[in-house]
Amino acid sequence: MSGNNVEGSGGWQGTDITPIPVLEEVRIHGRAWEELAPQYGVTNPDPPWKIDLETTCDMLAADSCVKSYDEIEPGSCVLPALERRAEEDDLSETIYADVPFPERQLLALAHSMLKRGLFTEEELARQMEIVGQKLKSV
Repeated sequence: MSGNNVEGSGGWQGTDITPIPVLEEVRIHGRAWEELAPQYGVTNPDPPWKIDLETTCDMLAADSCVKSYDEIEPGSCVLPALERRAEEDDLSETIYADVPFPERQLLALAHSMLKRGLFTEEELARQMEIVGQKLKSV
C-alpha cells in the first residue's frame, strides 16, 4: 500500500498498488490513442472514450465532488473524488508510470474499481473481448 492518504480520512487507508493481471496485460500490450488515431485517420487528439471516463469518475464520486472530505457520508458514493485522485496519483507514479495520459487515468480508475470489487477481472476481460471483437468487425 502506498503512503498517500486523504487528510482527515477515517476509512481509506491508502492505495493498493498490487498489479492486477488483466490490467498488466493492457499496460504491457495495449496501444495508446496517440498511436491508434492516425491508423484510423482521426485527427482529434482526445480519444472518443475520454468523456465517458470523466463522466464515470464523476458518477462514482456522487456529491463528494462538491463536499469537503469530512462531510461525505459513508456509503453515499462508490468512489469519493479525493480518494480516486489520490489513488490515481499513487498508481501513476508506480505501476502505470510508463503509460501515457489519458490511458493511465483509465487504467488507474479500472484498478480502483477492481480493488473495491465493483466488478471482477473476469468480467472486465469478457467485456474487453466483446469490444475487441466489435472493433475487429468494422
